[in-house]
Amino acid sequence: MLGLSAFKPTGSLLGGLLWKIPYRLSRHQKYRHRQRLRHVDKVVDTLSSALSKQGVVVKGIERWKSEMPREDEMEARDKYTVFARNERKYRKGIHKVPKWTRVSQRINPPGY
Repeated sequence: MLGLSAFKPTGSLLGGLLWKIPYRLSRHQKYRHRQRLRHVDKVVDTLSSALSKQGVVVKGIERWKSEMPREDEMEARDKYTVFARNERKYRKGIHKVPKWTRVSQRINPPGY
């Protein structure tokens, strides 16, 4: 009997945890995201140069360098949003992707 109780049900009681994700990234989140992208680029460059000095070629690193754009080459739209076919304009904020701080999202389908 929900209607007769003395306590009003809250959003968390009705539907489990109530996650509040803001519509946009804050400027601080954007800054940290750019820093993470630059850090990944720096790690790839360091590994590539160290392995090339030893004469070793790693296919994964070479593929990353040829396919993935660097942070300074990316448009703002690609840095902060990703393709989502269920969204209205086929884009959603990168911060709404699970594990967005740990998984690199740099490539989107052509034309989006």
